[in-house]
Amino acid sequence: MELADEAATQELGARLATVLKPPLMVALEGDLGAGKTSLARALIQTLLPDARVKSPTYTLVESYAVPFGHIHHFDLYRVVDPDELEQIDLSGLADAQSVLLIEWPDKGGARTASPDVRVQLQYLGSGRQALIRGETACCGRQVRHIPDLADKPGR
Repeated sequence: MELADEAATQELGARLATVLKPPLMVALEGDLGAGKTSLARALIQTLLPDARVKSPTYTLVESYAVPFGHIHHFDLYRVVDPDELEQIDLSGLADAQSVLLIEWPDKGGARTASPDVRVQLQYLGSGRQALIRGETACCGRQVRHIPDLADKPGR
């Protein structure tokens, strides 16, 4: 789906928040500046409207208590060795009440190689394009319920 501007990226994040249910690993892929953090921020703020959502670029993970349990937002850009994920307890945070949002999942090696949902953000002219795929059967059904933003006027 086409994302004409940051508002469209935020709307997509809000829509994802309404359909994704734990336990879940969401891979957020795309070049620097493609909108991964903006999408994650909008998703989290849909569930926690007053939350101050920080980029986990330097902390590697920021966690938020939400109505269904937790969202753990990871940014693995600075990870050099996938074994570093043991220090931030990636496997311990992946419980039945948690959604893991993982930017730069390729840096996590085998630990992040099999997400339930893959969101790829790419540059498209002055905007972006989002490709969303459910990688597991249950998640394929969940992401099919996200209406295409391209059908909205002004997008």
